[in-house]
Amino acid sequence: MGSKGSLARQLLVLQLLIVLVLLAAVAAVSVAQARDDFRDAEGRRMLGIAESVAANPTTRKLIANPQLHRTLAPVAESARVLSGAEYVAIARRDHTVLASQDPDQVGRPLPLGESTVTQGRFWVGVIDETVVAHVPVMHVKRHTVMGYVAAGQLMPNWWALVADSPGNLVLLLGMATALGVAGSLWLAWWVKRQTLGLEPSEITGLVEHREAMLHGIKEGVIGMDQQQRVTLANDKAKELLSLPADVIGRSVHDLGLNDRVVDVLTGQAHGTDQIVLRKGKVLIVNRMPIRLGDKDPGSVATLRDRTELVQLRDQLDANRNTTETLRAQAHEFSNRLHTIAGLIGLGEYDEVSRYIDRVSASRDRWQAEVTERIDDSAVAALLVAKASLAAEQGIGLRLSERSELDAVDEKLSADLVTVLGNLVDNALDALRGHADGDRPGWIEVDLRRADDAVRVEVRDSGPGIAPEIAEEVFRHGFTTKAAEEGGQRGLGLALTRQTCVRRGGTIEVHNAQGAVFTATLPLIPEVRA
Repeated sequence: MGSKGSLARQLLVLQLLIVLVLLAAVAAVSVAQARDDFRDAEGRRMLGIAESVAANPTTRKLIANPQLHRTLAPVAESARVLSGAEYVAIARRDHTVLASQDPDQVGRPLPLGESTVTQGRFWVGVIDETVVAHVPVMHVKRHTVMGYVAAGQLMPNWWALVADSPGNLVLLLGMATALGVAGSLWLAWWVKRQTLGLEPSEITGLVEHREAMLHGIKEGVIGMDQQQRVTLANDKAKELLSLPADVIGRSVHDLGLNDRVVDVLTGQAHGTDQIVLRKGKVLIVNRMPIRLGDKDPGSVATLRDRTELVQLRDQLDANRNTTETLRAQAHEFSNRLHTIAGLIGLGEYDEVSRYIDRVSASRDRWQAEVTERIDDSAVAALLVAKASLAAEQGIGLRLSERSELDAVDEKLSADLVTVLGNLVDNALDALRGHADGDRPGWIEVDLRRADDAVRVEVRDSGPGIAPEIAEEVFRHGFTTKAAEEGGQRGLGLALTRQTCVRRGGTIEVHNAQGAVFTATLPLIPEVRA
């Protein structure tokens, strides 16, 4: 809890101090107002008393006769007693006090302060914390100043002013204090509830731990609110998604992400381990909505880089394809050897010779056709191997009459192998289970140079692609039900599109008695984000 007490206690003390300061200010204003009211009211009353004494003919007569100055004391005392003033004093023209309730004041100068009574005018003011009124005693006939009358009333202390304030200010201040204390207690309770009982040091520790955890883990973490604005993103998430430094507070729709990434982050694409592609990276995304009671404040998504894993899988797929190709060729050779052995057993030696010539001619014709038109050895070897796989499934693989490709550089050759291999594999998947004896399936490859790019077109005799998902097969990293009806177009097509886009090319699909995939790969890559 700390040496300074809990957060609730500190807030309570601060609130009480604020309340006390406000109450003190209110009290000070009230006292000042009461003081001004007292001065005005008592000033008018003292002026009335002084004027009454100054206008008394007896006062004028006694002041004019020095022999009778001693008899002024009863006049002043009578006026003081009747009015309730603190004192009433009578002085000569030279300011000497002739009569006062204070014997020590008699014979001394009358305190005038800033009074203007010597100019023949009355004056009301405060002298030594006393409200005083000065009135001149005027000669009736000559209209000259004969002397002065002073009436005064002491100013009460601040407590007396508060106690005598209108509306019982003390009671009001007490009620305000009680309300302030009650409000402070409620505020302290509310703050403690909002912070789940955590103290400032604990909250600071949690924030520091969260920051250390978010930026320390190797997986990307990105949080969003209900309006799809980014509320947090660690360094790994910014790296994987290529996010700007000022991503916090911005909508995911304004970050330049592709539609697939946006769909996964916003929850439009459901499921776990969603596959997305971002600038050459293969990412696995898992989105989890945040639930706090009945509220849904947002969501958190984690991202893992699986680019290397996918590359390893592609290598394994390549090895698997090679193995399947060898197995298919071994199976094909085995069947042919069995046929030859059977013919020999039947004594059909002439038929054996014709059969061997026919088989050799068919294989040699395909290999010759491929090597004659395709000068790139890697692409040619891929076509020869895929032909064996297609033959095992009873599917024909052929080159279009326009197909022709010169040797290309190694990078383009590798990209062509990736694109052509994935498109042929998808065509084989599309034809699996749809070919029959009466209508054997076929795949046609059109591979040629068009201007400054290589054009790859793969068409098949399968059921085609549903129009409503023609773009989805490239944007999404998984197959939908509609796609499955036309063949398995999954991550392979997404990677194919990524390869084309990376080089600055394109890929599209349409239906023409089956699916037709057309990809273009520029000879000189135009790297895109």
